[in-house]
This record gives sequence, structure tokens and C-alpha cells, in this order.
Amino acid sequence: MIRIAEDAWRLMVEHAESVFPNECCGAMLGTSDAETKDVTVALPLENVHAGPQATRYELRPEDLMKAEKEARARGLDLIGIFHSHPDHDAYFSETDLKNSCPWYSFVVMSVKAGRYNHAKSFLPNMEQTEAPEEALELPATDRSA
Repeated sequence: MIRIAEDAWRLMVEHAESVFPNECCGAMLGTSDAETKDVTVALPLENVHAGPQATRYELRPEDLMKAEKEARARGLDLIGIFHSHPDHDAYFSETDLKNSCPWYSFVVMSVKAGRYNHAKSFLPNMEQTEAPEEALELPATDRSA
């Protein structure tokens, strides 16, 4: 299960809505044990995809390395990546799976007409052949439909 703290969640939603109609992306920092990942910090990152950003996101490797360094500096781990799907549901696409890292959780947020709608989390397997949905616990302030 992945649980996202209120301040981190608010920042993730604000980032997703602010870049609409493009996809947002960012890193999630926190702690984990054998059963639960607790995200306490969200780091919005720049979508650097050279093509249409409404249908794809891409992270700079150096931005991900900076997020990893920031996590260590705070005594946290890089838990995963978040991104949005503008005017689509939250699902893990074939492109998402192909570009995933099996040790990260991937939170996908649906943003419809510029407003956050709902979210799901996915955890790719080691072979990157499937990404089962992971239990996601959001703050009580979540405004999903």
C-alpha cells in the first residue's frame, strides 16, 4: 500500500492542474517498510518530452538523480513517480509500463477539464510486463469523484 500525506498530495494535485492540458510529472519521497510506503514530500519536476506533452511525459535523468539526492538529504527514500493523464482516466499505459522502474510506485492522476478527478497507483513487476494496481490511501481532503 502507498499512503500520501496531505501536504504532498495537495502539491501533486496543484502541479497536475497547473500544467493542464499537458501531463505533469514529479517524484514522491518518503519512508517504507515491508507493507506500506508513506509519501511525505512531493517534488514537481519538468516534463521535458520533446513531442506533444498532452499525451506523454519524460523526466531528465539528472532531475531524477537530484530527487534521489534530495531524498537522502532529508533522510527519506525515493518512493516513486507521479504523473497526470489530461482528460483521461488514471491507468498505466503501455508507454508507462515500458518506461517504468520496477522498484518505484507510479501514481497516475486523472485531470479532466483542468481539475483533478481521481488517482490510482501501480507497481510494475521486475520484467516490466505488467503493473498491478497498488492500494492507494489519499488524505481525507481528496476531492475525487
